[in-house]
Amino acid sequence: MVSSADSGGSVPVATRRVDESRVNAIIAVLGGIGVVVAMMQTLMVPLLPSLPSLLHTSSANASWAITATLLTASVANPVYGRLGDLYGKRRMVFVAGTALACGSVVCALSGSLVPLLVGRSMQGLGMAIIPLGISIMRDLLPAKRLIPAMALMSSSLGIGSALGLPIAAAVAQQADWHVLFWGSAVAVLALMVLIWRVVPESPVRGTGRFDLPGAILLSGGLVALLLAVSKGSTWGWTSTTTLGLGMVAAALLVAWTWWETRAEAPLVDLRTTIRRPVLLTNIASVALGFAMYANSLINPQLLQLPKATGHGLGQSLLATGLWMAPVGLVMMAVSPIAGRLITARGPRTSLIAGSVVIAGGYCLALGLTGSPPGVLLVSCVISTGVALAYASMPTLIMQSVPASEGAAANGLNTLMRSIGTTGASAVIGVVLANMTIPFGSTRVPSLAGLHVGYLIGAGAALIAGLLALGIPGRAASTSTVTLPEPRRTSPQATQPAATSTSSV
Repeated sequence: MVSSADSGGSVPVATRRVDESRVNAIIAVLGGIGVVVAMMQTLMVPLLPSLPSLLHTSSANASWAITATLLTASVANPVYGRLGDLYGKRRMVFVAGTALACGSVVCALSGSLVPLLVGRSMQGLGMAIIPLGISIMRDLLPAKRLIPAMALMSSSLGIGSALGLPIAAAVAQQADWHVLFWGSAVAVLALMVLIWRVVPESPVRGTGRFDLPGAILLSGGLVALLLAVSKGSTWGWTSTTTLGLGMVAAALLVAWTWWETRAEAPLVDLRTTIRRPVLLTNIASVALGFAMYANSLINPQLLQLPKATGHGLGQSLLATGLWMAPVGLVMMAVSPIAGRLITARGPRTSLIAGSVVIAGGYCLALGLTGSPPGVLLVSCVISTGVALAYASMPTLIMQSVPASEGAAANGLNTLMRSIGTTGASAVIGVVLANMTIPFGSTRVPSLAGLHVGYLIGAGAALIAGLLALGIPGRAASTSTVTLPEPRRTSPQATQPAATSTSSV
């Protein structure tokens, strides 16, 4: 049921619902595709040391296997989100899934750098499936199931990233690396079939044309920005290339902002995104993406450092993956708990709690990382906080934007998390590369460098928690669900929208 009264924090949804018998299947299928898509982020990480010899290229060139996916994902999230609002979210899931499956096949057939980069770029387009899936849930699921389902779908970004590391490590050590991509293609195609059978199309549509100039300006600005951030340590932070990309990014993003405030049907409605709940949530998402990825960067290195360094734990690649494997399972288990917390106390409380738990986990790391079980405990604590925090974000976004803009708003929020992970890769990479000790003929990260990385991760989490304090507190309720006044109403809607009595 849709209530016109303001319930103080309910998630606005569409008036159409699916049968209760299909709800579990929809949640399972969308959650599954979200986990598989997110695994693409870390699928190549265990292979990076071996890629130069496998592809007959340099280490600097091999690192583009990670960067290429990041760049296309940054473009895909807001663009596919808007296309989903206009032409159908389920339809765009199929488009993104097809790109992901084809990219996986290209990678599986590649034996050199260029085709691998083409395939990895295509895989990045699939990252848009996660925000699209959250919006589909909002439009179709009954109110009492919505918040836990969105919590699971949002957390799938962290769950998949965590599971990708041990799976990739195990396959890379026991089989040919191409098997990773054949498996990805099969998994995506199987889930696409299930989506076709189980998930109906959302009835909610926006109106207007697709904002092509806005998409070009935003895509160019994001690519330039993320290239400068992700490659700055390699090129040099004061190099002409890095500074030039930074200036290009600033110019394009300023031009995009100017255009979006004047476009009749903007790619991203900036009047919505500057509302305090949406703005603070997106900024906090950058900090949380940073805090989440710092753990994925530091602890695997600590586990694999030789024991002779004095602080390394001497684990093999496969053993490292196995020690990190429970992290994703912990996030999966905590997601429904986060949903209940959001329902009872509101998404702001879950975001604050998650930020505090992440910061606490990093503080524990200063004294508990002298053994593999200690590293596992620290990683599980941090992942618990990530699950609590990530679960809150779609609810915070959805309760403040019109249903016809839900996919675009979620795409922008997912983009903010990706910017945070990119920033973590750059900052933590610089710290660990500069705070080293000699070991034989090489240098390895020092214990002090690892501790500084932990403290930076804790600081990022605390920044997210402080930002969350500025978000208006609203207790989410599943008894009534409000629909904010849409700026554009779908002509295809099968039911009239309820009129809100309060200003969002």
